[in-house]
Amino acid sequence: MPENTTALPLVPMTPQAVMDVFDHLRAVSVDDTEFADELAAAEPQMPELIVDVVERIVVPVTTVGERGPEPCDESFALDALGSAFVTTLRTWATARPDTAEPLARTALHLTTRLLVQDDEELANVLEHLNAVALHQAIQAHPAPATR
Repeated sequence: MPENTTALPLVPMTPQAVMDVFDHLRAVSVDDTEFADELAAAEPQMPELIVDVVERIVVPVTTVGERGPEPCDESFALDALGSAFVTTLRTWATARPDTAEPLARTALHLTTRLLVQDDEELANVLEHLNAVALHQAIQAHPAPATR
């Protein structure tokens, strides 16, 4: 059985990156491709930001860690699958500059399949994820003190 492969903690995104990526995800989720394209053009790192969001969803769900009973073969397989998925998306994000929309659709599909409950809407889940990410970003990158 492989050794514990617990991932290092994710580096918090900046508040602006959180706002940019979630604006893009919301635009793609409602098929506002014109606005999504404008957002992607304004933020050249959009594909990588989308993968950062996907990683924040996948890692807690798939990483072998201290969260449960004794790890078994299946938990290590899930860990490896999650890692391979994020690595594949990261490779895709850096391969071509026009990957923001398909990556966003992948992120939205993943979010829907993993996080949206029967009585919830994708928009509500995105708002919750946005709020959590923005809170973490603000905690990690506080505004400079003013006099």
